[in-house]
Amino acid sequence: MTKLMKSLLLAATLLAGAATVAPAFAQEVYLPNLSYRTGPFAATGTPLMNGQRDYMLMLNARDGGANGVKLGYDECETGYSTEKGVECYEKTKAKAIVTQPWSTGITLQVLPKTNVDKIPILAPGYGFSPMADGKTFAWAFNPPSSYWDGASMILNYISEGNLDNLKGKKVALLHLDHPYGKEPIPLLEQMAAKHGFTFLPIPVGLKEMQNQSAQWLQIRRERPDYVVMWGWGAMNAGAITEAVKTKYPMDQFYGIWWSGSDDDLLTVGEAGKGYRSISWSVPIPDAPVMADIQKHVIDAGQTLMTDPANDKNKVFYQRGIIISMILVEGVKAAQANFNAKEVTAEQLRWGLENLKIDDAKLAELGMSGMVVPFSTSCDNHTGHGGGWMLQWDGAKFVKVSDLLQPDRAAIEPLEKEKAKEYADANAPWAMNEGCQ
Repeated sequence: MTKLMKSLLLAATLLAGAATVAPAFAQEVYLPNLSYRTGPFAATGTPLMNGQRDYMLMLNARDGGANGVKLGYDECETGYSTEKGVECYEKTKAKAIVTQPWSTGITLQVLPKTNVDKIPILAPGYGFSPMADGKTFAWAFNPPSSYWDGASMILNYISEGNLDNLKGKKVALLHLDHPYGKEPIPLLEQMAAKHGFTFLPIPVGLKEMQNQSAQWLQIRRERPDYVVMWGWGAMNAGAITEAVKTKYPMDQFYGIWWSGSDDDLLTVGEAGKGYRSISWSVPIPDAPVMADIQKHVIDAGQTLMTDPANDKNKVFYQRGIIISMILVEGVKAAQANFNAKEVTAEQLRWGLENLKIDDAKLAELGMSGMVVPFSTSCDNHTGHGGGWMLQWDGAKFVKVSDLLQPDRAAIEPLEKEKAKEYADANAPWAMNEGCQ
């Protein structure tokens, strides 16, 4: 029996038995997730969704949800299709107090809708980078770091903190030919012009993800000093395999946080040693929150992981846990501020705008060191918490840097410029005039 069939059978069994195993809840907040457990990106989507789901189940079992209110986690399958994602948004928005698009393409499509429907978008570490501007994008949040933050941190790392060290060098961007993959281009173009390095974008079409021979032939011909990967799903494993085959130096190969999945590197094992990925999360197997998930979800037979003993310690599963934590902390902040149990979408918007995920809060949650500390505000919907560089040691990713920070002085003007362009192009656009 295949792993997929086992997962589907387990899911059906759990759903069938939900009425008998779930505790009784008088109140519930509906938290839909536009998931993608199928399609070309299922390999990366599945562990993330498993982590998100298991954290919600753990809180419902251990704490009765959020202050006694059930966390109504629900998935609407998109297959990473923008069209299906919009359908899922329309299907869930009547009851939803949040939307989690899980694709930059879907995010861009629902962004103007949420401004009218007044439903907050939560897109941790993805989406449209200018969403950081809370005055323009009152209903959109992408904590703890944006794509432009990630691109900046990679450049800072490879240049040893001085981008002028890149003068005369060549930096290639191997990217998915999709809105997600194009996100870092405006910042990288600007940085190349300012600091004198050559920027070489190399797109990978959806049909080329598993056969990137043309792209890697170009890399062999151009001989870039660094390759930065902005990949997803099957593209990541395809690129790693080609890099090994063409003998590209792995210690000159970097990825954004969605190009840092254990499963992608396990395909090459030791041969991938040296590859690095910027990340705002780090897996910590012995974190207290992991013990609680083990007890209340895994040991209770409620997880959808096919190999919990190994999968629970991987980067993407634990990142999914963190993403749900960010959402739940937004719910709790709203409950406290409005003295309410079942918070509304508008109240949750306030909660997401007033997150304070500091070291003390992470210790309280049993998540110390698992995610960068950050806080949001009216005009800062990202938090810009920074990130760490993770490196593949042949068997797993390990943290190899202190906390890195993006060049906010360079990024903020671009955020405001692109936010204004978006608002002007979508006029009349409602601004958050109360945000100074």
